[in-house]
Amino acid sequence: MNTREIASEYRLAHWAQLMQNRRDSGQSIKTFCENIGIHANSYYYWQRKLREATCEELTGMESGAAGLMPPGFAEVKLATMAAQPLAASQSQSICVEVPGARITADSGYPAEKLACLMRAVMQPC
Repeated sequence: MNTREIASEYRLAHWAQLMQNRRDSGQSIKTFCENIGIHANSYYYWQRKLREATCEELTGMESGAAGLMPPGFAEVKLATMAAQPLAASQSQSICVEVPGARITADSGYPAEKLACLMRAVMQPC
């Protein structure tokens, strides 16, 4: 990534934060822009730029034949296993929670498979 791309991403992030602040304030765009000393046309210009960047990002994210996948989601493929009744000693389960995900597995579930699943869930999209 070159310095021009880094600067562009910085500007987009800065304006995204300003737009979030405006939404959080509940003010109109005109009032918000007057209060922070920017021209409303600049706000609309960067709003358009953010929308374009978001559309480019979404069209670049394809998951096979499934088409577009929203950011924050990851495809998880699970191997099919024959259903086996749980023994009394295997009735305990483990629950792992991370922001946005919860995984529950019985105590007999292989630890290496659970670790692989956790890596897939934690991997940024």
